[in-house]
Amino acid sequence: MLRNNRKLVQRLLICITATVAVVSSAIAGLPDADHLVSQRGMQFGPRDIALHTEEHITIVNDDGSFVHHVYVDTEEFAFDSGDIEPGARAVITFPKEGDLTVLCGVHPRMKLAVHVR
Repeated sequence: MLRNNRKLVQRLLICITATVAVVSSAIAGLPDADHLVSQRGMQFGPRDIALHTEEHITIVNDDGSFVHHVYVDTEEFAFDSGDIEPGARAVITFPKEGDLTVLCGVHPRMKLAVHVR
């Protein structure tokens, strides 16, 4: 009986090792981190975000009835989402280091500070 238990434990260890290898490989193939930013109540949440170059943020219009519009306009980088309907999303990828301000074209007081390193 002890011999059968050892064989069972060996088989289980082989299966666990194979599973860990497959899962690790799948995780390594995932895209860069996605930073979610909400637009609600005429503000971004969070209002300040830090990320690395080539990472992106996904801005989600969480307002039930307000249209939003996201844009960045600097000499080094420009982005314009167009209108973002309630429930819709816009994705911005930041290719260079710097401190940028993301604005809402519909609500000029809405500002998101983005720090790219």
